Amino acid sequence: MDILRTSRLALRTWREDDIDAFVRVTADPAVHAFLPGPWTRDKTTALAAAQYAQYERHGTCYFAATLAETGALLGFVGLKYQDFDRPFAPCFELGWCLGKDYWGQGYAAEGARACMAHGFDTLGLAEIVSFTVPANLRSRAVMERLGMRRDPADDFAHPALPPEHPLSQHVLYRIARAGPD
Repeated sequence: MDILRTSRLALRTWREDDIDAFVRVTADPAVHAFLPGPWTRDKTTALAAAQYAQYERHGTCYFAATLAETGALLGFVGLKYQDFDRPFAPCFELGWCLGKDYWGQGYAAEGARACMAHGFDTLGLAEIVSFTVPANLRSRAVMERLGMRRDPADDFAHPALPPEHPLSQHVLYRIARAGPD
């Protein structure tokens, strides 16, 4: 069942037939250059189960992102509740991971806009954050196109990675719900 739709995308909870497709997405070294990977089938199955639980608990998650016209899996786009030990958490993180064939076509921003609207309008969130490693200029450009802003004082070491890990350091972007005009 689709949770969110845009003109080109359907965002939904994960299905069993998404697992192998997502493993193929993350097998590309370019896709996991800024994420720990590639992902195994077991790790992807755990991701899908965790996102379903996130959706049940919070009304949002990293959704399976598919082309509305064909149903082809692009990767994921969504809002994930994060409660790790950082000053900005707990929070809802806007994130995406798409197969390289889908880069540069506006899919990440399109899906992210739908998720932001869902977060602000449906879930009533006051703020949404997004983060990535400093070198991930493509994702940072999407964050900026979405109107998110970075304060270098908010940058952090990701708690799921050892401090010496090359992907440990992250830049944080934020956007607040627009108030009444």
